[in-house]
Amino acid sequence: MNVGFVSLGCSKNLVVTEEVIGLFKKHNFNIVNNEKNADIIVINTCGFIESAKQEAIDTILEMAEYKKGRCKYIIAIGCMVERYEEELKRALPEVDLFIRIKDYNKLWTKISELLKLEITNECLQWADRVITTGNTMAYLKIAEGCSNHCTYCAIPKIQGPYISREFNEIIEEAKSLMKKGIKELIIIAQDTTKYGIDLYEKARLPELLQELCKIDGIEWIRFLYAYPESITDELIQVVKQNDKICKYFDIPIQHISDDVLKRMNRKSNGKSIKELITKIREQIPEVILRTTLIVGFPGETEENFNELYKFVEQAKFDKLGVFTYSKEDGTPAEKMENQVHPSTKKSRYNKIMKLQKEISGQCLKNKIGKTYKTLIEEKSFDRKYLIGRTYMDVPDEDGVVFIENTQNKDLIGKFVNVEIIDVQEYDLIGKFEK
Repeated sequence: MNVGFVSLGCSKNLVVTEEVIGLFKKHNFNIVNNEKNADIIVINTCGFIESAKQEAIDTILEMAEYKKGRCKYIIAIGCMVERYEEELKRALPEVDLFIRIKDYNKLWTKISELLKLEITNECLQWADRVITTGNTMAYLKIAEGCSNHCTYCAIPKIQGPYISREFNEIIEEAKSLMKKGIKELIIIAQDTTKYGIDLYEKARLPELLQELCKIDGIEWIRFLYAYPESITDELIQVVKQNDKICKYFDIPIQHISDDVLKRMNRKSNGKSIKELITKIREQIPEVILRTTLIVGFPGETEENFNELYKFVEQAKFDKLGVFTYSKEDGTPAEKMENQVHPSTKKSRYNKIMKLQKEISGQCLKNKIGKTYKTLIEEKSFDRKYLIGRTYMDVPDEDGVVFIENTQNKDLIGKFVNVEIIDVQEYDLIGKFEK
């Protein structure tokens, strides 16, 4: 039987999808990229915010259309199933099997029962994982869940408390990825900076990064979702001193107003965030800083927003994403007074994004004339350009570099030096260094 997969939401979800693909492949199913050729379609859902939930429902309904053709079974797994299994069963009879996150230890048993196979109880294994992000880059998940309990976020409710993976197991997986030809590891968790606290009673991300740097064949390492209150001097020095670690900090600060941060139950404040940004830039002058913000949080006043706007204007983040606050079931913020009107949220979103577009454009123009080590990943559709990334770019989040394809040799998966000669909105244009 042919199996097709749709993975929605974050990179952590994608890792689960890759492990599920590996389980099907282990049992001799054919994996197909086109859903119309699939007998079984597996959808890994996201339930993080309202728009993600709507996307999941729309995707399930879209995939259900293939049941008019070849498809016999639709299987839905993941965050939204964990949150709303009973409601989904009533609303979406097109789905043959729902599997909650808490039931992943019985995932293959449930699938075996559905497909009337010999019943075997197998867990998802990183060793079986099939990488879907190309031949050069892979995500390396170091923990599950979250224990931060921000008042707007349902992740702890969906995925449970923060649980770190064993240190040595992570290293073993990294080595296995290297043997598959992976050159870049992207370290992920809901909060990478908390790694190890639950398991070893101390944060071990700096130590983990240093150990990963020892793996020959891995050339780039980066970590995402570093909460500001847990970025230590030790971590900054590890990034500064190791050439393999990309000089890139992804720091979700969410806001700068102390009033808003307190209502969000964030552990940092405006002063500590500003001091951290200054410290990182002083220690690592070539660093790229990315953040995410939430506008329209309950009780956010015009004064709070203006403080945020002014901060964005001054901080000049290289990369910045903005969410409008989404009221999530079962979170403390859902019941807070002074909910902000949707039109006000949208207006504030547009103002920040307009400002950031100008800042981002200037940041990119500052790269013109400089030369960067670039990982070539693909060719443009017309094959006139090679497309790559520098240390400044996270896949599917940031921009890329377009290089005129003047060399008659296969450079996919190779690192080359590229001189930046122009910019194009969020992307760079380069040429091979002479």
